[in-house]
Amino acid sequence: MDTITPADMTSGWTPHSWRDCPIKQVPSYPNPDKLAAMEARLAQFPPLVFAGEARNLKAQLARASKGQAFVLQGGDCAESFGDFTANIIRDTFRVLLQMAVVLTFGGAMPVVKLGRMAGQFAKPRSSDTETQGDVTLPSYRGDIINGPEFSPEARIPDPARMEFGYFQSAGTLNLLRAFASGGYADLHQVHRWNLDFVQNSPLAAKYQDLATRIDETLRFMAACGMTSADTPQVRETDFYTSHEALLLPYEQALTRVDSTTGESYACSAHFLWIGDRTRQLDGAHVEFMRGIKNPIGMKVGPSMEVDDLLRIMDVLDPENEPGRLTLITRMGAGKVAEKLPPLLRAVKQAGRTPVWLCDAMHGNGITTAAKVKTRRFDDIVTELRGFFDAHEAEGTVAGGAHLEMTGRDVTECVGGARGLSEDGLGERYETFCDPRLNAEQSLEVAFYLAEELKSRRASKAAA
Repeated sequence: MDTITPADMTSGWTPHSWRDCPIKQVPSYPNPDKLAAMEARLAQFPPLVFAGEARNLKAQLARASKGQAFVLQGGDCAESFGDFTANIIRDTFRVLLQMAVVLTFGGAMPVVKLGRMAGQFAKPRSSDTETQGDVTLPSYRGDIINGPEFSPEARIPDPARMEFGYFQSAGTLNLLRAFASGGYADLHQVHRWNLDFVQNSPLAAKYQDLATRIDETLRFMAACGMTSADTPQVRETDFYTSHEALLLPYEQALTRVDSTTGESYACSAHFLWIGDRTRQLDGAHVEFMRGIKNPIGMKVGPSMEVDDLLRIMDVLDPENEPGRLTLITRMGAGKVAEKLPPLLRAVKQAGRTPVWLCDAMHGNGITTAAKVKTRRFDDIVTELRGFFDAHEAEGTVAGGAHLEMTGRDVTECVGGARGLSEDGLGERYETFCDPRLNAEQSLEVAFYLAEELKSRRASKAAA
C-alpha cells in the first residue's frame, strides 16, 4: 500500500484545487460561461453560517467521539424548492426536538442536533439517465441542479438554481435560528408534544415510563428554580445544519477565509459529508473536503475496505483532531454484523477516534412488486441494534444516528407501530427521491434508541 506523508496531505490545497482531480456525480451544464458567472455571483454573497458556529459544533462532536454526547442527524432525503414553507420547516424541527429530548433522558447525556436541512438539495444517482417508455432523459439530481418533472426542459442542469438554493437555505436558517432561540424549543413545550404522542401511540404503555420520568425531572428542575424564565438551557437549544457536499461549484463559491484564524471554512452549512459514491482517495470531493476546517463526515458502505478507510482518514483528518471526522456507516440490516466490526477494530488499532454514526436508511431500500421504493421499519431498527452490538463488542463508541425523516404524516416506509403496509404507501407518498420515516415512526426510533442507550449504560455500570 502506498503511503501519503503529512506534507502531501496538507500542501497544495486551495478552494479550487479539486478541479484538477477526477470527479464523479457531476452535472453536465450546457453553458460553462453561465456556470462561471453564477459561481462568481455566489462568491460575493454573505456566508450562510459562520466559522465560530462550525467550531462549536466540532467541540460538541468531539464529546460524542468519547461517549459524552449522542448525535442525532436527521431530515429530508432531498429538500424541495416547492416545499419551502414555514410549517414544513417547523414540523421537521419539532420532531427532531422531540427525538432529542427522548434521547437526552434515555442516554443521560447531551444530544447534538444536526439537521439535514437548509442545503440538502443535491442527490447522487446510480445512473446518469432515466428512461420512461421510449424516452430517455438526464436523471433528476436535486432541485439545486435540475427539476424532477420528466421533461427535456426540466432535466437540463441550470446554474440559476444555485442562487435559488442559496436564498432558500438562508430563509430556512433564519427560521431555524428563531425556533431554536425564541422559546419554541422550550423543554416543557417539547415534553407536552411527547406526552401527546405517547397517549396517541399504539405503543403508549411501552413509552409511558420514560415520559413519566421526564415529567418528574422537569418538575424537580422547576422546584429547584430552573425555569424557562431564568434558565436559557431550558428554553433554548443549539441546532446545526448539514448536507452532502456533492455540488462542488456551489461549495467552492461559498467557501470563505475566517478573519480570526485565516483558515478556510465552507459556509454553506456547519457540517458537510462525502457520499459513498464520491469518496475516491484521488477524487475531487475528498480533495475539496480535506482543506476546509468544518467538521466533516463520510459515508461508509459495505464495499469499504479497511486499508482504503485508513488511507482516506489520513487525508481527511491527518492530525486526528477530536470532532473533525465523522464516519457514517450504511451497511444494511443483513450486512452490519459482518462488515462493521473489522472497520471498527482497524480504526481503533490505528489510534483513531472518529465519531461513528449509523445511517440505518440507505442500506435498507427495497422496491415493492408495484415498483414503489420503500424501507422496512424493522430493517432500520435491526441495523441500529447491530450498530450498537458491534461497538459494544469492539469497545468503541456508538456516537449517534443518521436518519432520513420528515415531520409530516407521509406514508413512505412500511411497518412501525401502526403497521403501515405496502398497500398503504400510496396514501401520502410524497418524496422525489428516497422514502423517509414519518413523524410517528421517527419518534418510535427515538424511543427505541433511548431504551438501547439506557440498557447499555446499565450493563456497563453493572460490569
